[in-house]
Amino acid sequence: MPLFAEQFFDDHLTLPYPEAAVVGDTYYARPAPALPLRLRISFTDTRMHQRYDGLRLEVVHLERGLIDAQWLSFADHHAFAARDQRLGTRPGEGNYGTFTDWRHADTPPWQGIGTAGLRKAIDRYVQLWFPGAPPVRTGSKPSAALPGRTAVPAARSR
Repeated sequence: MPLFAEQFFDDHLTLPYPEAAVVGDTYYARPAPALPLRLRISFTDTRMHQRYDGLRLEVVHLERGLIDAQWLSFADHHAFAARDQRLGTRPGEGNYGTFTDWRHADTPPWQGIGTAGLRKAIDRYVQLWFPGAPPVRTGSKPSAALPGRTAVPAARSR
């Protein structure tokens, strides 16, 4: 089952980089076109198959390869705080700060995620590695479509 990654990156993170694409379950962007660096963001697996606990941010140099990588925990950035509080789940218990993709459904498994903390952390990371990149809006949800955005359909598993 697809993670609905394109919907997650386009509708929830809504990063401001016009030269970007979602391929499969990974987001690729060129935040500062003058630099030979690229941004790659993907979901991070836990030890349990198809359970995700955060995002992995990577800076890739066109000639030198991977330069830096950071992990943003959903729990540390309060992405599922409302859900976990409602269910009474505490750190170290069950699905605290994670989501699973075990079911076949028409709704994303990360439904209800709060992304303000993640967007703020992504913005700090991008501003460090990509001087001059447009800032990520961390307030209310920005408008959905960005002009000139390249969308690549996610591969469908059978």
